[in-house]
Amino acid sequence: MLRALGGVALSALVRPHATGSAVVPGPWIEAELPPRPEALIRDYVEHVGGDPAWYRGRVPAHLFPQWGFPLLLCTLSGLPYPYARAVNAGCRIEQRGPLPAGEPLLVRARLATIDDDGRRALITQELFTGTRSSPQAMRAEMRVHVPLRRSQSKGGGKRPTVAGDARAITTLDVGARAGLEFALLTGDFNPLHWVRPYARLAGFRSTILHGFATLARAVEALNGALFAGDPLRLAAVDVRFTKPLVLPATVSVYTSAGDLWVGDPKRGSAYLEGRFDTTETTR
Repeated sequence: MLRALGGVALSALVRPHATGSAVVPGPWIEAELPPRPEALIRDYVEHVGGDPAWYRGRVPAHLFPQWGFPLLLCTLSGLPYPYARAVNAGCRIEQRGPLPAGEPLLVRARLATIDDDGRRALITQELFTGTRSSPQAMRAEMRVHVPLRRSQSKGGGKRPTVAGDARAITTLDVGARAGLEFALLTGDFNPLHWVRPYARLAGFRSTILHGFATLARAVEALNGALFAGDPLRLAAVDVRFTKPLVLPATVSVYTSAGDLWVGDPKRGSAYLEGRFDTTETTR
């Protein structure tokens, strides 16, 4: 992970921004990776609020950043964008079957699209993960927003909020060390998430939680509250990260007819919003 981050950062430094320089979709980058350790899966599931018994013999799909980020970062190599400003804009996860534990992972990633209007670039990447016994177990789509010019607007647009008819299915108490713990489990060591002085220099009062950590907690809330501990009932989840979640924090997970939010239980601000489909709704 760290080697891939360094390569992308160096590539962005030596190439000034220029539009129209990338061919999309890009080539597939493929790898066969060792099975994820049983202890890692257990500790990760417990960290994001799930029950390891729900994943007996399976790997959580939302753990994909742990094995997928190095390949996804490689798909960005050579693109002339300032990744120090990049923001995780959201993702989609599709579960097409169980991802077996104890088997080598067959992973492939590619750059899918680039939407560059001169003010910002929206980059979409694809990642497929499977094993020999379940070759098309999951697909993930990641969206990265890279601002290219400073915004002239003051105050921004309308702030995302939780819908008034949404129902809270659980409340999450997220500790001050959650960013560091998620980094240790996944390898995503962006200092915004675990180095408080760095986060303060970036304009936050403290560290902020990884977007994928917020998503993982929301998925485990669905598993516990709606799916009776069966993760495979979630066919797909598509979210965007709408506001940084500053640590420590107490937030709630809300749902309404397939819509999903992670929000502030007092002020209604949404840190994540999206939709989810179940295996029942996709049949």
